[in-house]
Amino acid sequence: MSWQAYVDDHLMCDIEGNHLSSAAILGQDGSVWAQSSNFPQFKPEEITAINGDFNDPGTLAPTGLYLGGTKYMVIQGEPGAVIRGKKGPGGVTVKKTTLALVIGIYDEPMTPGQCNMIVERLGDYLIEQGL
Repeated sequence: MSWQAYVDDHLMCDIEGNHLSSAAILGQDGSVWAQSSNFPQFKPEEITAINGDFNDPGTLAPTGLYLGGTKYMVIQGEPGAVIRGKKGPGGVTVKKTTLALVIGIYDEPMTPGQCNMIVERLGDYLIEQGL
């Protein structure tokens, strides 16, 4: 399966009538493997900061998580595995796999739990595949 199919078929899927706003699978170096057409144009330093939080959990909490210039308040996550951010009625979930970062961005009416489930389920699958 192509990386774009993972984004189109798994991340941008329908959950109880809701969809992620945008999604992407990036290499841990920030290279884009696949993304939805409206995924924000991010800066390399934003990906570096996200990776830094995975390596040293808690580093993003004071400053927030930035993606495409949008600041998300870092909320509960799983140190070294998942970072979750919130901004108004929406937010972001970032799941680290062996080789990649799986990112989902959502807005109401999708719930944080639905976003987490979509992103983390694909991330767990990729980890099982050694990716």
